[in-house]
Amino acid sequence: MGILTILGMLFCIAAFVGAIMILIDAFKNEVWKGILGFFCFFYLLYYAIVEYQAQNKWLIVALWLGGGIIGGALMGVGGVGAAMNAAGPLPH
Repeated sequence: MGILTILGMLFCIAAFVGAIMILIDAFKNEVWKGILGFFCFFYLLYYAIVEYQAQNKWLIVALWLGGGIIGGALMGVGGVGAAMNAAGPLPH
């Protein structure tokens, strides 16, 4: 496992924590909002931007979205690099 994959996992864990914080608030607000947010990314995004009220709202939303995007990209690049290393040298 390469450094990019490990770094990507850390970003994805941070994104997971941000999403859980938003989901907990959605469940506290209304149970149906929490269930809908759990199953539908777009509703959770709407809830996070419009209805979510926290002291560090935009930091948590950025943690969720940015961590997911950056983590996914790093894990993808790290996975491609690992696959290329496993394949061995290119034939001439």
